[in-house]
Amino acid sequence: MRRLFILILLIFMSISINAADAMAVFQPFQPDAKEIIFNQTMHKVSVIDPTSENNPRSARFPGLRGTNQLVVYTPEFGRRTNTNEFGTEALVVNGIVTQLSGANTLIPANGVVISGHGEAKHWINENLIVGAKVYIDPVNKTITSYITSDTFLFSAKLKLVEVQNIMNFYIKTTPRYDARKTVTAINKSKENIYKAQKDSANVQKYSGKAIEYANEALSLVVPYKQDELRGVWIRPTCKSKDDIIQVLDLLNKSGINTVFLETYYHGKTIYPSDLMLSYGFIEQNEEFIGFDPLDIWIKEAHKRKMKVHIWFETFYVGNKNPKNYPNYILSIRPGWTNLPGNSANSIEPVYSTSEHNGYFIDPANPEVQEFLLKLLDEIICKYSPDGINLDYIRYPQSISPEIPGYEKSTWGYTSYTREGFKAQYGIDPVELTRTDVLWDAWLFYRAQKITDFVKKASDLCRTKNVTLTTVIFPNYKTALTTKIQDWRTWSRNDYVDGFTPLFLTCDPKTTASMINEIRNMSARKTKLYAGLFVTFMKGAPEDLIRIVHESRRFGLGGVIIFDYAHFGCEYMNILTASAFNDGSRQRVAYEAPKVHVCTKCKKDKKCKKCRKEEKRLKKEMEKRAKKMKTKN
Repeated sequence: MRRLFILILLIFMSISINAADAMAVFQPFQPDAKEIIFNQTMHKVSVIDPTSENNPRSARFPGLRGTNQLVVYTPEFGRRTNTNEFGTEALVVNGIVTQLSGANTLIPANGVVISGHGEAKHWINENLIVGAKVYIDPVNKTITSYITSDTFLFSAKLKLVEVQNIMNFYIKTTPRYDARKTVTAINKSKENIYKAQKDSANVQKYSGKAIEYANEALSLVVPYKQDELRGVWIRPTCKSKDDIIQVLDLLNKSGINTVFLETYYHGKTIYPSDLMLSYGFIEQNEEFIGFDPLDIWIKEAHKRKMKVHIWFETFYVGNKNPKNYPNYILSIRPGWTNLPGNSANSIEPVYSTSEHNGYFIDPANPEVQEFLLKLLDEIICKYSPDGINLDYIRYPQSISPEIPGYEKSTWGYTSYTREGFKAQYGIDPVELTRTDVLWDAWLFYRAQKITDFVKKASDLCRTKNVTLTTVIFPNYKTALTTKIQDWRTWSRNDYVDGFTPLFLTCDPKTTASMINEIRNMSARKTKLYAGLFVTFMKGAPEDLIRIVHESRRFGLGGVIIFDYAHFGCEYMNILTASAFNDGSRQRVAYEAPKVHVCTKCKKDKKCKKCRKEEKRLKKEMEKRAKKMKTKN
C-alpha cells in the first residue's frame, strides 16, 4: 500500500513539474544578474491552441494554422501540431527553445511548440534559435524572443550531449568505428565553453566558437555506410549535355549514388514521346524540344556508376486550366478528370485547392490506367532505367474526417466510380455520409482502384527487371482517409519493392515515430528509403545529419533528399564530412557564417554599434544588480 502511495505521489509530482515547465513560457522573462541580452524581438500571436471556433478562417488548413499565422500549440491541443511542410516550428521547454523543427511536430508534455507560416515563418527563422529565451503574453497575444549570453552556451552544451549519444551508438554497433576526429571537436568545444563561463566579457566570442566545434563534431559523428541508397529527387532544368554532366559530377562528389529524375510531370514527358503524340497530347515538354535529356541523364549517370529512377507523377496533370491549353491531357480527354463530392456532376475539369490548384485524372477510368501503363512501358523499353518511382499515386487531398464537410471534400466521384459502386452495393455514393454503414466500403472501393494500378505497374516492372517504389505518406490512417492511399495493402501483397515515404519534418523524434508507424503497418520485405525534406524546409544542415542518423539507426535502405533545387553546398558540406564520404572524396567546400547576432561584425572584432550596445547593456545589468542587492 505504501509503495502504491509513493508511486502515485511520484506521478503527481512529475505531472506538476511538466505543467510548471510548460507554464514557464507564459511568465515574463527575468535575466540573471550576469546575463546580457544581445537581441530582443516581438511578434503577434495569432492564436493559442487553435480550433475551428477560435480560428475559423483556418479550419481547413493542416493544424488549423492559416496563412501568415503564428500559432502556439500546448499539450492541451494534442500529441502533434498536424501542420504541413510550408512552415517552420520551434520547441520550447521551460521558456527556452530546445529544438527547431519543420512540421507536424510532437508537442512536448512539458512545453509548447511555436509554429509559423509565411511572414510568421520568416520571423521564427530570423529570431528563434536553440537556446533563445521566450515569453508568451497570453493576454496581449504577443511572443518575445531574447538572445542572451546564455543562449549560445545552452546550444553548444545541448549539441555535445547529442553528439556523445550518437557516438556511443556507433561505437556499440559499427565495427572499426573511428571516433578520433569527433572526440577532438568535442574537446575543443568544451574548452571554449569553459572559457566563455570564465570570461564574461568575451562570452559571445567563446560560445560562438563552442558552437562551431559542436557543429563540426556533429558533422563527423555519423560514419559512412557502404550498401545504402543515397538519392536526390531532381526536376530537370539542364538544356545541354555539358550542364547535365556538371550536375552529375557535383552529385557524385557529394556522395549521391541514385538520381530520381522527374520524367513525367504536369502531364508532359521530358523526352519526345511517340505515345503522347499518338493520343494527341503534347509530344514533349516545351522546355526540351530538340533535345532528349532523359537519354543523357541515364547514360552519363551509368558512366559514373550512379543509378537513375524515373520519378513519375501518376495521377496529377498540373495546374494549368485545360480551357486555355488545347493540347493538354484534360483538354483532349475531359472525361478522364477526377471529381470531388461537392462537384460530382460537373461536366468540366475541377482543380484541387489543397493541391496547388492542380488537376487530377481518374484512377477508376480504365482508359487512364491503360495510358499510364503504356507510358511506363515506353520509358522502360526505350531508356532502360534502374527503377520507377510512382508519385501522386493517390487521390487529391481532402480535409480531415473530423471537420464538417469531409465527405464532399473527398475525390473519386466520377461516373466510372459511381456506377461501379452502385452496381455492387445498390446505392449512388453521392448519397453516403461518413456515418453510413457503407462509407468504409466506398472508401476502400476507391482505394482499390489505385491498388489495381500499382499491381499492374508491379507486373510490368518485374517483367522488365526494374525496381518499383512508391511515394507514400507515413501516417496510414491519414493517408487512407484524406488521400485514399492504401499503401499497407501494396506492401502486404508484395506489389512494391520499396517505399519512399515523405518525412515532412526536421525533427529526428518525429522521423523515428514515422518510421515506426510504417514498419508496423508494412511487410518486412518492403524496403524503406527515407524521403528527407530538411533542405526543402530550409532546416539547419545539422538537422539533415540527425535524420540520416535516424534512418541508419532503424536500418533503412537509404535516404532521398527533396530536392536538388534546395540541395545547397551547406548540406553537401556536412554530408561529405563523413556520412556520405567513403574516404575517397574531398569535402564539398562551404564557409559557414560566423555565429554572431550582428552580421556587420567580422571575426573577433565587433562593430561600433555592437560595442556601444554592449556597454549600454552592461551598465543596465550593473544597475539592476545594485537594485537587487539594495532590496535584499
